[in-house]
Amino acid sequence: MSSLLERVDNDEAWRRESFTCCRDGIFLAHAAVTAVPKVAVDAMNEFNHQSSTGELDYSHVLLKQMDEVRESAAKLIECDSSEVALLGPTSLGLSLVANGIDWKPGDEIISYLDDYPANVYPWKNLEAKGVKTIFLKPEKVGEITPELVADAITPKTRLLALASNNFLSGYRLDVEAVGELARQHDILFCLDAIQTVGAHPTLAKHVDFLSADSHKWMLGPMTAGIFYVKKSRMEELKPSLLGAWNVECPNFIASEKVEFVPGGRRYEPGVLNSQGLLGMKASMDLLTGIGIDAVSTRLLQLKEKLCEGLDTVGLDLIGPVSGSASSGITSCTDRNHPGFIEQAYRKLLDENVVASFRHDRQGIPFLRFSPHFYNTHAEIERVLDILKAARA
Repeated sequence: MSSLLERVDNDEAWRRESFTCCRDGIFLAHAAVTAVPKVAVDAMNEFNHQSSTGELDYSHVLLKQMDEVRESAAKLIECDSSEVALLGPTSLGLSLVANGIDWKPGDEIISYLDDYPANVYPWKNLEAKGVKTIFLKPEKVGEITPELVADAITPKTRLLALASNNFLSGYRLDVEAVGELARQHDILFCLDAIQTVGAHPTLAKHVDFLSADSHKWMLGPMTAGIFYVKKSRMEELKPSLLGAWNVECPNFIASEKVEFVPGGRRYEPGVLNSQGLLGMKASMDLLTGIGIDAVSTRLLQLKEKLCEGLDTVGLDLIGPVSGSASSGITSCTDRNHPGFIEQAYRKLLDENVVASFRHDRQGIPFLRFSPHFYNTHAEIERVLDILKAARA
């Protein structure tokens, strides 16, 4: 076990200092908007201090720091740093893919209507260009299997636009197998990876494009994220946002000819959210320092304990409880007494427990729990005790 994971379990004072949200409550909503750890806050505060004093060297030091952010991101998803663009919302990277490909009428995109809307609307919008979106229809929420994808592929399929993990059921996509399908059929593969990067191994080598904001499992701030484009696809994916940052303009003088800068920077049109990106870097380095395999194992251990307890409380689980398709997301409902779910959610809030309250397409309410590596078994036990009391 990582020494840092051992410290989480054995040094409560340090845990509460490093993860401030632990001081007065229990935070189990990393699949929503994360609580940012102290190491990232400190990095952002240092940037703010330098900005306020005029000590920040934008032309040299800051540019070097942004390259270091790319290197940390490349380590996290295992790619070359030149393939990483530093952007904000996940939807921005997905939209750059949607708007940067030379689509032809009749092209087909395979997607899933019950993914998070950020990974639906960019593809639906292409219907105006004659592009057809084929929505997968799994038997269970989010259960996108390689077999289901393979059955949907036709000679017109141009792109697979899928999420690495369903935000409600927690069903984790077999990215490697789907990536192999895409390779075999010479199809592009774009991954909305926000629900696995930082939580489970998510390797860029299996996809052509990947987008993920840091404000969930990467433990970073909002509007700081990564956008990966495989080097061999950069000429195929034209930048659709242009500015002084991604087009060559020596001495800040515009040229008559548009020539994009090399590497992932070609997808960054202007000034970066440097403060947020430095916070993101600190959190990414924290995670890779532990090891994503170790983080993933920890999350699945917490999930096992949580699922056992939720079953005892009499709640209905959706999504896989164990196995390779399982993830750090656990959602449950009460099909016989759906009103209990909101009641339980309110009770958790009263007890300073942060979880998520979600609905499926049919309007069924769900409690969603998404602990991270710094959560403890004792916290899971406390949450289960609160739910049991709410049942009484």
